[in-house]
Amino acid sequence: MKYQNCFREKGVCYQKTLIRRLKIECMNKVGTVYLLIIFAFGLSFCNAQQDAQYTQYMYNTISVNPAYAGNRGVFRAIGLHRSQWYGLEGAPSTQTLAFDSPVSLFNRVGLGISVINEKIGPTNETYFNIDFSYTIPTSEYGKLGFGLKGVGHLLNVDFQKLSLSGDEDPSFRDNINNQFRPNIGVGIYYYTDKFYFGLSAPNLLETEHVSNNNTVAEDRINFYMISGYVFEISDTVKFKPALLSKLVLGTPLQVDVSANFMLYEKLTFGIGYRWSAALSALAGFQVTDSIMIGFAYDKETTELGDTQINAGSYELIMRFELSKRNVRRLTPRFF
Repeated sequence: MKYQNCFREKGVCYQKTLIRRLKIECMNKVGTVYLLIIFAFGLSFCNAQQDAQYTQYMYNTISVNPAYAGNRGVFRAIGLHRSQWYGLEGAPSTQTLAFDSPVSLFNRVGLGISVINEKIGPTNETYFNIDFSYTIPTSEYGKLGFGLKGVGHLLNVDFQKLSLSGDEDPSFRDNINNQFRPNIGVGIYYYTDKFYFGLSAPNLLETEHVSNNNTVAEDRINFYMISGYVFEISDTVKFKPALLSKLVLGTPLQVDVSANFMLYEKLTFGIGYRWSAALSALAGFQVTDSIMIGFAYDKETTELGDTQINAGSYELIMRFELSKRNVRRLTPRFF
């Protein structure tokens, strides 16, 4: 199909025999293909569902690596909203709310709680996460954290939103309502004031979602690697390249690279590239010592990006940190 390559970044692997049963609807003045149906197949009829996608992953590391919990040494709250492929009916929409903090002397133990909600067409997924980390010093400057994640996953699918023609598969007859599946994840995270590197798998259990005794979705393990380094170009300018790669067996490797500059420890701006998928522009501003806001825009480099119905992807993040009294960081961390 025309848009098959465009859906790789969500791990879509729909079956052509089932696609033929769909009635493709056209809407809007430009004859938009009713992609809601395709999004539904990206979740409900493939073997390799992937986790939510982020462009500002460098500020939202706890979503993919539990060893990051408490890493910044203060209580922290993050809120994030992402609208992907804006203008397409049923396009992915993601909201994340996360809290984490050190809870022991010398900041060795960290705890985090987060909720992630993602809607794609007729599907609605919610993840409830509890993160635990234990960090040990490895040198005068380096620390190594070990993390454990507990996950509760709720899935809802409203098959009535699909337009089907011909003989219907039995899997489509009844909706999936609040189907719960537990999971666990692990991660390691090494960092200094200028460098970080992490490996993680937020969902170690491969679980199945069933409708009418038929498996309609299977969650597979998502493997992550994240890394970055901060170069101090001058007293007022810092440069940080960063990398995030994600691997799910049975889907193409996803690689995100970015390059950000920080000016006067206040203004951040840069660009990013998602391999064979999108170009990104990023900007952030440290409003106060406690509040940072960031914005990212993605432009598709696939066929989907050339259509008038896709206005790109938008992502907004806000971070709040409870600064320690009478303590001022001379060199605030960039991650």
